[in-house]
Amino acid sequence: MSFYFKQLSFVLTFLLLSVHAQAGIEKDKIAQVLQLYINGTANTQPNDIAKAFYSEADLLLTKTDQPVWRVSAKEYINWYQKSALGTVTGRIGEVVNIDVSGDIATAKVDILNPERNSFYTDLLLLRKIDSHWKIISKTASKQNTDRNGKRILFIVSNAHFHGNSKLPTGVSYSEIVNAYHVFKQAGYTVDFVSPKGGAIPLSYINTSNELAKSYLYDSDFMYAIKHTKSPEQITASHYKAVHYVGGGNAMYGVANNQEIQNISMEIYEEHNGIVSSVCHGTAGIAFLKLKSGQYLVSGKKVSGYPDEYENFSKAYAKQFPFKITETIEKHGGEFNYSSRNIAHIEVDGRVITGQNYLSSAAVAQEMIALIEQRVSE
Repeated sequence: MSFYFKQLSFVLTFLLLSVHAQAGIEKDKIAQVLQLYINGTANTQPNDIAKAFYSEADLLLTKTDQPVWRVSAKEYINWYQKSALGTVTGRIGEVVNIDVSGDIATAKVDILNPERNSFYTDLLLLRKIDSHWKIISKTASKQNTDRNGKRILFIVSNAHFHGNSKLPTGVSYSEIVNAYHVFKQAGYTVDFVSPKGGAIPLSYINTSNELAKSYLYDSDFMYAIKHTKSPEQITASHYKAVHYVGGGNAMYGVANNQEIQNISMEIYEEHNGIVSSVCHGTAGIAFLKLKSGQYLVSGKKVSGYPDEYENFSKAYAKQFPFKITETIEKHGGEFNYSSRNIAHIEVDGRVITGQNYLSSAAVAQEMIALIEQRVSE
């Protein structure tokens, strides 16, 4: 009997993993269709729009004195055929949610046009037709907005365990939320990238905290956490800054990832952007190098989670591939910190760092202040 249940458990686990994998594949295919729609309407590519929509699709829009304005897909595509191919429309699109159920799916896409101070929420219905996903219906809600189109890239780790152990770890949820909220309130867009892309493990979730709880039940935010971008999906020129988020797993897979290093240094050196970090996230900037070969932290004041607060006799810390304070100082940086449970940040040019989760909001505020100051100069 024991053998039978073990076999049954194995089969059920295999089936569940297969279903999950298939759902992931379908979401990727849907995301590709949505990108055709987003790119087509952003850059006047009517052929891309036509590939995204079913030929007989309906768009249920709004118009003055007309609460529901029915527009055919052909008419919608024709609007873009009237303009020169490749004309930039100012639309910035972002997929914020996809839900698949068999051969049908729903998707939510945000469309921002900063030049017109307009923001659209598109709700799309898709169906798999002849093995291809197509948008069969769209409706949209428009509102005025002060969102500015500026983007920040949060860098997080996929590591579920400390090193090669089975000791669980994750990204600090509070560090994500505290900074994320500041950026969103200021009209910024935040994207997430991880070495492998996809879902990340979370730690330090306190649902007694109202802000933390509000984002935990925000389906769009949690979708972004579950579907972080992989490095090859990132275009560095789109971002004003990178922000390395902490949590114990920031010690693994990020600092030594060459693709992520390249993204960060392109933003910093080629696009005059900001490099920031909080707590263990500072591990991610410890090995960044300028084109000159000099370490980014050389000659700079830096903060993060100090070695003095780690217990290196504990099993988790024995897994660390390096020590943060020691490495920063070895690479020419000045590592500064305060007492435990006190916010502490360091601003040194375009390198902005914080000691702990209590510093996350302040780091984000300093980043915004610097970005806005440089825009006004």
